[in-house]
Amino acid sequence: MKSKLVILLTSGLVYLGVACSHNNAQVIKPEELFKVPANFPKPVYDFSKNPITNDGFELGKALFYDGNLSRDGTISCAECHSQSYAFTHHGHDLSHGIDNKIGIRNAPPIQNMAFQKEFFWDGGVFDLDLFSIAPIENPVEMDEKLGNVLDKLRKQEKYTTLFQKAYGSKDITTERFLKALSQFMLTLVSANSRYDKYVRKEAGGTLTSDELEGLEIFKQKCASCHSGELFTDHSYRNNGLPVYNKDDTGRMRITAAETDSYKFKVPSLRNIAVTAPYMHDGRFYSLDTVLNHYSDGVIDSKTLDAALKQNQALGIALNKDEKLKLIAFLKTLTDDEFLKNKRFAI
Repeated sequence: MKSKLVILLTSGLVYLGVACSHNNAQVIKPEELFKVPANFPKPVYDFSKNPITNDGFELGKALFYDGNLSRDGTISCAECHSQSYAFTHHGHDLSHGIDNKIGIRNAPPIQNMAFQKEFFWDGGVFDLDLFSIAPIENPVEMDEKLGNVLDKLRKQEKYTTLFQKAYGSKDITTERFLKALSQFMLTLVSANSRYDKYVRKEAGGTLTSDELEGLEIFKQKCASCHSGELFTDHSYRNNGLPVYNKDDTGRMRITAAETDSYKFKVPSLRNIAVTAPYMHDGRFYSLDTVLNHYSDGVIDSKTLDAALKQNQALGIALNKDEKLKLIAFLKTLTDDEFLKNKRFAI
């Protein structure tokens, strides 16, 4: 099926347009809230267990922006995930939460979640429907217990009404709460950058000669990790950063395998121009410093990724002109429609 905008999933993979038999919520047409861009892969999220509805989306959005999810009511999900910056904690190297406590990592963007199998820099959560528990119960983020959150919501007529609309009854349960948040996050699809329009041969998809050269350089020197239309292969790699926090061993914290020491998830590069600072600990505040790291700053170690240690040379060979053209290309990945979509704001 050819379309400039979307290819809707069929063949039983996603049933967004079929009502749940266990509730009375209205399930709207899938193209109104979630659509698979023509140049994207198929989602990995199982929509059959949580069909997106308009009422479910609105409930999830209300929860996303509500400070009551935190212990003292001051920290909402949006505190560390601002829409204008692709739902990141822009301008903070290490994200801070309740009581202004500082974490050990920079909050990653919330975008294109339906296409991911694992979440966070270390892949510590493998199901989007479990994702929200981590920040809520983290002592330096929201520092609350999920049960307390549900009790607070049950005391508000606003939420009993919203849950009634979304699920057909006023019962506020853990499953409903988490799935509503998932419904909101699933709709955060970013796929309308100038690059996307170029790939799909749509109006507004013109790239300059420098941007096109940057794309070719990217394919040659960056796409082994930042592959595909999501600009990540979803793997975990040690990219040669000097270790600032020895206790944060990345993927090894989850697997306990020495071979995963200081490996972190390869991030998507979509909207990269607006999501500074960069790396798992936000140590770099510009794309220039990121590229300088790869050309001149890579540190060798037992788990350094093989792509950064070839022909007895560390890093990626990049000259000044190539860096400028790479940055020009990376800026074409900014999706202003996504960043300014009023549907996602409260």
